[in-house]
Amino acid sequence: MKKLIKILIWGILVFLVIFISASVYIAFNGRQLVVDQIEKNLKMKAVLDKISLSMPFSVHLTGLEIGDLFKAEKISISPNIFSLFPGKIVLGNLKLVNPEITLIQSPDGKLNLPELGGGGGAPPVLITGLTVENGKIRFIDKKVSDEGLETVLSGVNARISRVMMPLTSLNADFNLDAQVLSAENRKIGSLSLRGWIDFRSKDMDAQFKIKDLDAVYFQPYYGDFLSERQLLSADLNLDSTFKAKNNDLNVDTDFKLSGLVYAPVEPGTEQELSIFKLKKQALDIFTDKKGNLSLEFNVDTKLDKPEIGGDKLKKIILAAAAKNLINQNPADVYEKVMDIGKQFEQLFKKKKD
Repeated sequence: MKKLIKILIWGILVFLVIFISASVYIAFNGRQLVVDQIEKNLKMKAVLDKISLSMPFSVHLTGLEIGDLFKAEKISISPNIFSLFPGKIVLGNLKLVNPEITLIQSPDGKLNLPELGGGGGAPPVLITGLTVENGKIRFIDKKVSDEGLETVLSGVNARISRVMMPLTSLNADFNLDAQVLSAENRKIGSLSLRGWIDFRSKDMDAQFKIKDLDAVYFQPYYGDFLSERQLLSADLNLDSTFKAKNNDLNVDTDFKLSGLVYAPVEPGTEQELSIFKLKKQALDIFTDKKGNLSLEFNVDTKLDKPEIGGDKLKKIILAAAAKNLINQNPADVYEKVMDIGKQFEQLFKKKKD
């Protein structure tokens, strides 16, 4: 018993010596080492205010900035020193406090992300837990407009457990909440994600929700797909369930647009008289008299290589819209069909004259 206590005391003393030595070394050299490694691997300017250790062997980075891409008030990591023996670096309990990521997509579709090198025999880095507190993700898309459509996810709070990186070995439970803001910091919606995923067995069970999203703000993406008429207001609510088994992924979606309001069309204008535009307005049949559009549709794809192209998605949505007519009052549907028919009749008559 005395021998065991003696061994334990000596073990604690050795641990304290190692910890104190590491703390002193990091205090004098750690900050510059981290900055040099970031700049060498990412080819981006890096700034770090402070680096420190806490027991048991947690590393804390304060005031880290990487170019215009990333910054965080604090980052905490708990390396697993025993993982170095099998040739891996395992980082546990990665925590980001007030991180901010700015993603910019160029007109040709490229993101401002650094190109990582091959690594030449470097040991793989695995992460076994991730927490994000009050994060912000800013996305500026210059592909849809010259000035760039800016969307911000603010107040991002996320927790991922049992996560292993890279994604090929991912096995995780996750939850995420965020507010969606415009470029002017106006709240235009919120989103949440809950569930789990296992890429080893290629199974998944998750739910993704969007609440009260200002659909007009994102009109540059969908253009005149819903209607040729200018949309003044519309709220989007979406509830999607992702279920995968043995790589077969099914996405079941409940899609709702409410309060659709269009800009008035002046009689005799080109917009009113265009036969193409009249065809596009036929999609308005699928909305009820209150300006609400409710669609339910399924998408089948693969978990490891999801393929949901724009044309395929449009066909699925149009099929769901056709089913939507069943739930509408037949008299209302008839009235809208007759109204569009009258517009076609007036158009053909005007062209004949």
